[in-house]
Amino acid sequence: MQDRRHVVVIVDDHALFAEGLALLLESRAGADFLVAGSTTAGEEAVALVGRHGADIAIVDLALPPLGGVETIRRVKAAYPATRVLALSGTEDLELAAAALRAGADGYLGKSADPEVLVAPLLAMVAGVRVLRPELLDALLAAADRPADGLLDRLGDRDVELWTMLARGLETSEIARPLLVSERTAKRMIASLLHKLGAANRIEAAALAGRAGLLDGPPLS
Repeated sequence: MQDRRHVVVIVDDHALFAEGLALLLESRAGADFLVAGSTTAGEEAVALVGRHGADIAIVDLALPPLGGVETIRRVKAAYPATRVLALSGTEDLELAAAALRAGADGYLGKSADPEVLVAPLLAMVAGVRVLRPELLDALLAAADRPADGLLDRLGDRDVELWTMLARGLETSEIARPLLVSERTAKRMIASLLHKLGAANRIEAAALAGRAGLLDGPPLS
């Protein structure tokens, strides 16, 4: 029978931490996850993901000399379907935001109880982004520029795209109703974020809430 477990790789410069994390996942959620390998070097992450066909890469943000953010960027560029969970041992929310902009699908602190790691990983493979509440609060607070006037400067198609983006739709889900390819949808999203002055989807969602775009019923 084919193994349907989600394949996980770990990129962390502390080999002991990676080993403990692997043991935790195998003991607590061995039916759901298979830890296929690990590396202490960010430069080896892309090859590791490719070699094992990883569904999930857990990446420590403190990875000398390449850095966790650049590691995430390279992994997502090479394997966009691989979900990336960024881990950090610091409270640097700017670093966390940079990881999200690089393509991370989730962010957790290393100080979090490792027992709660299973649920976020399952959420990520289901397409849900996972963020620490304080990070989301910080990003929402950072989006303190007025949203007034933004709607007036956008066309109807931009507003439709903005609403879908703010409601958490994936790129493929956005492309279908707009009758465009995923590649075109990605370009449209990038253009919209530039128009909004938003660094990422989270900030765009915050601005959408301030503009009242999320007050109506969900999109059908």
